[in-house]
Amino acid sequence: MKKLKWSLLIMIIAVSALIQACGTSGGGNNGVSNGEEAGTNSPKEGKVKIKWATWGNPGELTRFQDFTNDFNKKHPEIEAELIPIPGEYDQKILTQLSGGTAPDIFYAGDAFIVKLIENGSIEELTPLMDDARSAVKKEDFFPGLWGAAERDGKIYGATVDNNPMVLWYNKKVLKDAGITEMPADLQINGQWNWDAFKEMTDKIRESGKYGYVLDNAWNSTHSWVTSNGGKVYDDNGKYIGYTDPKAVEAFRFLYDNVKSKNITFAGTLPKGQGGDAMFMSNQVGFVGAGRWYLPLFKKNDSLEYDIVTWPTNTGNKIEPAGIPTAYMVLNKTTKHKEAAYTFLSEFVNKEGQTYRLQGGGNAVPSVSGADEVVLEGNLPEHAQFFLDAREIGYALTPFEAGIPGLSNDINSRFEALWLKNEDLDTAMKEIEALANKKIEEYKGKK
Repeated sequence: MKKLKWSLLIMIIAVSALIQACGTSGGGNNGVSNGEEAGTNSPKEGKVKIKWATWGNPGELTRFQDFTNDFNKKHPEIEAELIPIPGEYDQKILTQLSGGTAPDIFYAGDAFIVKLIENGSIEELTPLMDDARSAVKKEDFFPGLWGAAERDGKIYGATVDNNPMVLWYNKKVLKDAGITEMPADLQINGQWNWDAFKEMTDKIRESGKYGYVLDNAWNSTHSWVTSNGGKVYDDNGKYIGYTDPKAVEAFRFLYDNVKSKNITFAGTLPKGQGGDAMFMSNQVGFVGAGRWYLPLFKKNDSLEYDIVTWPTNTGNKIEPAGIPTAYMVLNKTTKHKEAAYTFLSEFVNKEGQTYRLQGGGNAVPSVSGADEVVLEGNLPEHAQFFLDAREIGYALTPFEAGIPGLSNDINSRFEALWLKNEDLDTAMKEIEALANKKIEEYKGKK
């Protein structure tokens, strides 16, 4: 009898254990989100923790932290942490990637993203964006903004926002020079061209002020070429700044106006004095920039300013101009791919960009449906031109961004041209030769 009772007890325990095991296994994926490792979402371990990194000024970082806090409230199962990196950004991220400590998602500039694509450090985003559950789709973005983030039709980074290049103009400086019809009015009437720009800078110079400050950066120099219908690179990635007649004409226009002092190269300005400071002190008529000047300019109640698209020399009302961009990328080795992509997609979608850029933000949305953040408050009066420029503009081509040191070499040679008043043809021939040599050397190493 005792043996029978003992046998029954053993059977009951065995059956109970079997029932409990079946109840907790239930299909093999209970409690684990698609794309997450088992256990990362379990009650014992709590929230999925992800980290994201970026650069930024204090105002931007405050807005980023607010967004992160808001995201965490909306997603109680995820805890996102912002990691600001104030200096040596690229090198620090590369070191962290090598050591396996890099954040799950992070910002990348155009040159950096090419390096990350080539070394296989970041996840392709195309299939994630194509997923029906994604908060953002590839087609939501303006096509000219992919730039260096696109390789062979595959997307490796989402444009967080963008900054179409426009000309900011100081109304007081123009009026004091006797200019009665403002550039924005000329643009609306289809009369904003190189001749009108030169006529204005002539008058500004004659009034004792600076006409236009030329920055030594691709987004300015390339914009002058494309506003003339020219190209800096051909379809195969060859530099043609000295070969393309329209490009040569654009560089000649800049060169002649620098010599006549209608245009002032930024490198000749006193140390610590940039175009923005001169603009705010009513010393210059035009500066080229994106929307990043708005937070600064709107603080000055006495400053009279507006924007206009790049002047053209083609007979068209508007031509493409450069658009500086940055991207958000997904660490290929993240253990929390789904949670990280959820953050990324909501950071760059319509709602995310509206949240980050509203209230006089310093950039323009890179997706459709969020234009109201640019137009709010009519600051500046013709803010619509930012959107017009975005529609047809372009990010830095991977032909330049993808070659380490190429932009710096080109800019250094241009700096010598503007500073030393060298012969234009000789300088442009040398720039084209050094650029194509560097491009071919890089291709030969791959």
